[in-house]
Amino acid sequence: MNILLIGSGGREHALAWSLADSPLTTRLVIAPGNPGMAPHGELRPIAADDLDGLCSLASEIAADLVVIGPEVPLVEGLADRLAELDIAAFGPSAAAAQLEGSKEFARAFCARHNVPQPAYYPVSDYAAACQHIDQLGGICVIKADGLAAGKGVVVADDAETAKVAAKSMLDGQFGDSGKRIVIEQRISGPEASLFALLDGDTAILMATAQDHKRAYDNDIGPNTGGMGAISPSPRLDKVLEDQVMQQIVHPVVRGMAAEGTPYRGVLYVGLMLTDDGPQVIEFNCRFGDPEAQVILPRLKTDIVSAMLATTTASLHHFDMRWDARAAVTVVMANKGYPGSYEKGSVIMDVDAAETVADCHVFHAGTALADNGDLIAVGGRVLAVTALGDDAASARRHAYEAVAKIDWQNGFYRNDIAKI
Repeated sequence: MNILLIGSGGREHALAWSLADSPLTTRLVIAPGNPGMAPHGELRPIAADDLDGLCSLASEIAADLVVIGPEVPLVEGLADRLAELDIAAFGPSAAAAQLEGSKEFARAFCARHNVPQPAYYPVSDYAAACQHIDQLGGICVIKADGLAAGKGVVVADDAETAKVAAKSMLDGQFGDSGKRIVIEQRISGPEASLFALLDGDTAILMATAQDHKRAYDNDIGPNTGGMGAISPSPRLDKVLEDQVMQQIVHPVVRGMAAEGTPYRGVLYVGLMLTDDGPQVIEFNCRFGDPEAQVILPRLKTDIVSAMLATTTASLHHFDMRWDARAAVTVVMANKGYPGSYEKGSVIMDVDAAETVADCHVFHAGTALADNGDLIAVGGRVLAVTALGDDAASARRHAYEAVAKIDWQNGFYRNDIAKI
């Protein structure tokens, strides 16, 4: 099969690594990709939000399947455009992708279909925002309604912090994405992530993970796109997995179908495990990052077969197989992230990290300088993943690999997966 993969981050590198390993893959083209993906396929310099260019490329290579990695092309309707060309896509339609594209849509959908979630209040003006913040005693979560690259969330401990965040978003911090915001009741408990595959009619459990969002050790500092992860989630046992599937994922499948927007692809469910049971923090309409980097190395089922099953409504007789071992991913980020940071610092000895047993280094914000040096051009730059017989050994192997990478301008958390 000819497969086109869209994206350039660590998630897409993990997908490229998995897709290239499939016996069904004849040709893998990646747009735009990054230097780490070059050994897995042909890189084409077409941006992930250039829908016209991507559709032309899919037609040019006679793609049998297009795997859409990032959220922006999904929300903007790339899967719909490909369907018009009779090209199969792994990823939901624009209408279904609103589960991620609009926090207000997702909350209202959950309310309509009795999916457990915190109380929420969508607003578009500051006075209304302040009213709801005060109503919640200032202990709340402020979210930009639209896509904000994982940065449009502020967890507030007091009314002043919440009101500053609300005003900043409404005043244009995230452009159109913050023209409306959602103020949510702040719930408490351990966080976990569950991934399921959906084909419009059926959903099956894929895998679980636990992400670390805060920038620094001991869960302090600003929220990031994710500084590391562990899979399977130490918080989700079989009983809780079944509960999440029955109370959240299956109602999503039925609800989206009933509303005329059947969901096909992977669904990420961000969970808070409260005293009253699991509640939805957020949905993503694609693999998480860095969750993809920690989940995919454990996958033993052929990934292309799984993706095709979502496009042909055949998940009802599909089964997923997983490596029983644990995996841990440590993200190496540019100093200053998630704020401003310098680009162009040189990264060396990435190959040395992969000499550690069962270790993979996935590139995210990297590029090649004119002289061939590998340089950092993004915020989160590398994701170092290792497997082990248990969480402790996987964690030990991951940090052993991180220590071999020579990058003076990088930083990482030292407590990822520390139980």
